[in-house]
Amino acid sequence: MKREMETAATAISESTRPALYLALTKPDVSFLVVMTTVAGFALGARGPLDWLRMAHTVFGTTLIAAGTSALNHYFERDSDALMRRTASRPLPSGQLNPREAFWFAVTLIVFGTAYLALATNPLATMLGIATSVLYLCAYTPLKRRTTLATFVGAFPGAVPPLIGWAAARGSLSIEAWFLYALLFLWQFPHFDAIAWVYREDYKRAGIQMISVDDPKGKRTFREILMTAALLVPVSLLPAVTGLAGAHYFFGALVLGIMLVEVCLWAAASKSNFRAKWLMHATVLHLPLLLGLLIYDKFTR
Repeated sequence: MKREMETAATAISESTRPALYLALTKPDVSFLVVMTTVAGFALGARGPLDWLRMAHTVFGTTLIAAGTSALNHYFERDSDALMRRTASRPLPSGQLNPREAFWFAVTLIVFGTAYLALATNPLATMLGIATSVLYLCAYTPLKRRTTLATFVGAFPGAVPPLIGWAAARGSLSIEAWFLYALLFLWQFPHFDAIAWVYREDYKRAGIQMISVDDPKGKRTFREILMTAALLVPVSLLPAVTGLAGAHYFFGALVLGIMLVEVCLWAAASKSNFRAKWLMHATVLHLPLLLGLLIYDKFTR
C-alpha cells in the first residue's frame, strides 16, 4: 500500500511538472513582454507588416524574458519563502529542485538569445541581452538594499518595445524612445500599487519597496500620482511627431485623464481595496493605449 501511494504521488508530481516550470516563467510578465514587443514591431514597421518576422521576434524575446523570470525565481527563492503571496511558488515550496530551475532558466535565455540573433538583427539581440543582464544583475540584487530598485528595474522593464522596433527597422528613432518613455512611466503606478497592497509581505522578506517604510502611504501615492500625471503628456508625443494622428491624440488624452482619476481616487483613502482597483486600471490602460496607437497608424 505504501509503495502504491508513493507511486501515485510521483505520478501526480510528474504530471504537474510542466505547470511548475511554466510558473517559473511568470506568464503575466511574459504577456506584458509579448504585448509591448508586438507594439514596438508594428509601430516600427515600414509598409505592410512582416508577420513571420514579428512572430520570430516575439518568440525569441519571450524566451529571454521567461528565462530571466525563472532565474529571478532561483535567486529570490529564500525571500519568496518569507512572503505569503510567493511562498507557494515552485522553489520555496520545494516542488522543484533549485538546480533544475537554474538550468531551465539558463537554457531559455541562451536559446532565446540565439534565436533572436538568427531571426532578427544584432541591435534587437543586444537589447534582449541588455534587458536580462540589467534585470538580474542590477534590479534583483538592489531590491534588498534600496527603494531605488524599482526605478532601476523600470529601465530594463521598458526595453521590449525597443526590441520589436529594432527588429522591424534595424535602428531606433526618436519615436521608439517615446514608446520606451511611455512604458517606463507606466510601470510606477502599476508596481507601486502592488507594493502598497503587499507592503507587509515585502517588509517581512526584507524587500526595500517604497511602501515598506511609508505607513501612511504619502510617498507611495505621491510617486503614483506624479508618474501617472507625467504619463499623460508623454503618451501624446507619438501624435506630435506624426507616428499617430488626431484619433490617437484625443483617445490617449482621455485614457490618461481616466488613469489619473483612478490614481486620485486610490490616493484619497489609500486602502488596499482601491489600490487593487488601481492595479487593474493600469493593466487595462496599457493595452488600450498601445492598441489605439497601432490602430491609428494603420488606418490613417
